[in-house]
Amino acid sequence: MSTQLKKPKVLVIVGPTASGKTALGVKLAAHFAGEIVSADSRQVFRGLDIGTGKDLAEYVLAGRTIPFHLIDVCEPMEEYNLARYQKEALEAIEKIISKGNLPLLVGGSGLYLQAVVDGYVLSSVTPDQDERVQLEKLSVSELYEKLHLLKPDFAERLNNSDRQNARRLVRYLEISKNQQSLIPKTEKPAYDFLILSLNPDDQTMRSRIEKRLVNRLEKEGLVAEVERLLDAGVTLARLNSLGLEYRYLAWYLQDKIDYETMVNQLSTAIYRFAKRQKTWFKRWVKQGREIIEVSDEEEAMAIVKRWLKN
Repeated sequence: MSTQLKKPKVLVIVGPTASGKTALGVKLAAHFAGEIVSADSRQVFRGLDIGTGKDLAEYVLAGRTIPFHLIDVCEPMEEYNLARYQKEALEAIEKIISKGNLPLLVGGSGLYLQAVVDGYVLSSVTPDQDERVQLEKLSVSELYEKLHLLKPDFAERLNNSDRQNARRLVRYLEISKNQQSLIPKTEKPAYDFLILSLNPDDQTMRSRIEKRLVNRLEKEGLVAEVERLLDAGVTLARLNSLGLEYRYLAWYLQDKIDYETMVNQLSTAIYRFAKRQKTWFKRWVKQGREIIEVSDEEEAMAIVKRWLKN
C-alpha cells in the first residue's frame, strides 16, 4: 500500500488594515517556531515605514526577533509586480520549510495572497516599453475605458481597488492586447494551507483606523517621512500611485488641501480601503477557499495546534 506524502504546512493570517493580523502572526510564529512572509504590496518598499504600518518593533517578542521576509526588498521608485512577489514569496516559504520552521503568510493584499495560495499561473506577456510609456500618460479613468472597450465583461468585474490602480490597468491592457486570458490559471497547491482571518466589525475598525492615523501623524512623524521620500527623489506622481497616506500627504505638502481636510479625507479613504479588503476575502470564500474567522489569540492557537497534529 502506497503512503501519500503530506504536503508542507503554511499558515496564512489575513484581515483588513488595523485588524491586528501582524501582532497575531508574530505571537503564533513565536509559539510554533515560525517565520513571517509579509503579504503587503507596499511594505516591500524601503522608506515606506510609517504610512504602511511596517513597525518592525512588532516583530520583537520577549526580547526575541521573529524572522520576517519580503519587507524592504526594493526602492520606492522601483517596479514591483505580482509575478515578482509570487516568486519571492514561494522562495521564502521553501527556505523556511528547509530549516524545519513554519511559514506564516501574513497580510491584507488579497491579490498577492491569492497568487501564492491558489497557485496562479501568471501571464508571460512581456511589456512593450514604448507602448507602456504612452499608457502611463493616461489617467485611471482613461485606462479603464480602454480596457472596457477591449474586455467589457472582465472590466465590469473588477473591484474598486483594481479600477483605481493605474499600474494594474496598464498590465491588464498589455495582456488583453496579446489575446491572453486575464483570469489567472491555477496550479494544484504544493502546500497544506490553513487560513485564519481577523474580521473586526466596521465600527471597531473605523475607530482603530482613526486612532492609528492620528498617532502616525502626531507622534510617529508621517509627514516627515513623506518629506524625506520627496527629498530622496521619489516623485509626486509615484507617491500618488502608492496611494492612501502617500497620496494624501503629497496633496497636503503641495498645499492642495489643508491639514484638517487631509486627515478627514485620508481617514475615510483608509476605512473604505479596509471595507474593500473585507469584500475581497468574502469573495475568496465564495470562490471555494476556506477561511476560518478567529476572534483572539487563544482561539487561533487552539486551531493551529490541531491543524499541525494532522
